[in-house]
Amino acid sequence: MKNKLVLLTFLLTFTLGFSQNCDCLANLLWAKKTFEENDAGYAFVLEKKGKDQYELHNKNFIDKAKETNELNKCTELIYEWMTFFRKGHIGIRITNNETTNAVQDKKTSDEEIIERFKNWETYPYNEREFAKYLSKINKPTFEGIWVSEPYTIGVIKKNNEYIGFIIKADGVYWREKQVKFKIYEEGNKLRSDFYYRDHSKVESDKVELIGNTHLQIGSIYLKRKSPEFKEDKYIEQFFASLKSNTPFLNQLDDNTLYFRIPDFDHSQKKLIDSVITANHEKIIKTKNLIVDVRNNGGGSDVSYRNIIPYLYTNPIRIVSVELYSTTLNNDRMKKFMNDPDWPEQDKKWAADAYEKLNKHLGKFVNLDENPVTIQTLDTIYEFPKNIGIIINEGNGSTTEQFLLAAKQSKKIKLFGTTTMGVLDISNMNFVPSPCNEFQLGYCLSKSLRIPDMSIDDKGIQPDYYLDKGIPNYNWIDQVQMTLNH
Repeated sequence: MKNKLVLLTFLLTFTLGFSQNCDCLANLLWAKKTFEENDAGYAFVLEKKGKDQYELHNKNFIDKAKETNELNKCTELIYEWMTFFRKGHIGIRITNNETTNAVQDKKTSDEEIIERFKNWETYPYNEREFAKYLSKINKPTFEGIWVSEPYTIGVIKKNNEYIGFIIKADGVYWREKQVKFKIYEEGNKLRSDFYYRDHSKVESDKVELIGNTHLQIGSIYLKRKSPEFKEDKYIEQFFASLKSNTPFLNQLDDNTLYFRIPDFDHSQKKLIDSVITANHEKIIKTKNLIVDVRNNGGGSDVSYRNIIPYLYTNPIRIVSVELYSTTLNNDRMKKFMNDPDWPEQDKKWAADAYEKLNKHLGKFVNLDENPVTIQTLDTIYEFPKNIGIIINEGNGSTTEQFLLAAKQSKKIKLFGTTTMGVLDISNMNFVPSPCNEFQLGYCLSKSLRIPDMSIDDKGIQPDYYLDKGIPNYNWIDQVQMTLNH
């Protein structure tokens, strides 16, 4: 039901000019009109913030659009314009058409990329001398050889800064000896300048050596290759779960299972279900269960459907959503009706929904009829008795819907920090711009929880707040100890 949280996506690294009739101002005005006429959250936010504030916002961005003549910058501008309404469930996708591909191929040939960055700052790296230098280090610092796929990076301290230089890379965007990042002190605080694949710079004050073998720079994590140091088991456990792209279940002790679910995307449903099926007997015979959904941004409600029976203690109330009926919005049902992969029963549902929606153009329509659906199950498992769900600010959309359902169980406690808060306005739809240069993403539905229990811009709070005094890598251990007491 819920589409995965979409932030600014698929921005290409090349520069592309506009066709004559699709300049940035025209594209912004089209996006503005489309959003105003079709987005399910537009009127709700406008009423809260006021027309005067909106008009000032529009004037500012219209002025900027008049001065913008590149597609990448314009799509960034349109995305920023949409953030007036919310921070999630909005999106921009650059269209990957033949013209775009031709420009991309021309702009990004290996030879031209190498030529573009041939004068990039370098560090005079010598493999033998650097290995000799590292062999003398007996205490973990930033210095060493680090890996963040596909890069192998050397770090050495020179004067008052640490220089991260390429040892191994793709050989095109990044070549040996080129400087990948710098760490320096500014105002008694560590800061970093990190250069992404296209050499764009990202500054951050999040620079931390985590344990002996992991380095965090902004949102980037690197693992030490040399020199070697022994690592704490909790840190290794944390990074194993952080890096996993697929669900898994481990036994932490005789009383506790750990279930990591990094994603609720529909493509993950079979994987999640297979983990559950393989461990069913173990789950229903173990006292404690930890479900770690940190940084799970959402996906599809069906992906968590088979988890609910293990959490269930009493009927679960699920508040419905209303779809905003417009001609453009309702066309999505026509696509479902003609989708060869959809079962006939689902096609009939889409056809009935299409007919009902078109009878109420310009209004909100609840296809479920009832404002609340009550989910009841016949079985209540004795085990697990205690379930801790680990959450953080990376949770949004479907994951928040999962948490609202899970919280109604007497077995559940939430641990961590407040979630992102992007759930009330949902069900994303993407439509092409007039010249098919990009697609605009907006929302079709509004939750009936509004305004009494809104989640957007608030998030879902944990029952047990894990404060900054508890490092991220100790969260699992902290929850395990709490459940065992």
